[in-house]
Amino acid sequence: MPAIPVFEIGIWNAWIFMLINFLPMPIIMRVHKGLVEDSLKSYGGVHKAVYYITWVLWVLAFVYSIFLPLCLDSIWSYVGLPIALVGVVAFVMVIVSFVATPIGEKPITTGLYRYSRHPIYISQLVMFIGVGIASASWLFLLLTIVYTGLGFIYTGSEEHACLEKYGDAYREYMERTPRWIGLSKS
Repeated sequence: MPAIPVFEIGIWNAWIFMLINFLPMPIIMRVHKGLVEDSLKSYGGVHKAVYYITWVLWVLAFVYSIFLPLCLDSIWSYVGLPIALVGVVAFVMVIVSFVATPIGEKPITTGLYRYSRHPIYISQLVMFIGVGIASASWLFLLLTIVYTGLGFIYTGSEEHACLEKYGDAYREYMERTPRWIGLSKS
C-alpha cells in the first residue's frame, strides 16, 4: 500500500461500493422512521455525538471513494474484491430482512438477524475492509475501522430503543441471539 493515497476519478473506483451501501438508507429510514427517531431520542449526549461523527466519517469516506481507484489486475483486487462482495451480499440480505419486517409490529429476527442483533454493521465492516484492500488504501481501511468502532459504541442505545418499543419480544431475542456473530449473547 502506498504511503500517499492515490487520487484519481474513474468508473472503477471505490464509490461503487459506497453507493451500494448508501442507496437503501433512505428507504430504511423511511420504512422504520419511528425506530430511528426512538433510537436518536434514547442516545445520551456522547452517543448522539458519536452517531453524528459516524455520519461525517461516512460522508468523508464516500467523497474519498470517488477518487479512490480499485487496483484491478493486482493481488490487492484478487484478495479484496471477494471480501467486498461477501459484504455486499450480506448487506443486501440484511436490507431485505429489514424492509420485509412489518413496521413496528415486532423486532427483525429473520435472515442474518438470526445470527447477530447488528448484522448491518458486520456486513458494512466486511464490505469496507474488502474495498480498502481492493483499492490498496490504508486511509480507507483506517476510516473503516474508526467508523465501525464508533458504530459499535452506540448499538447499546439502539438496543435500548428496541427494548422500549418491543418489550419482552426484543428481550427474548436478545437472550437467544448474540450482539455480534460468534460472541456471547450479553
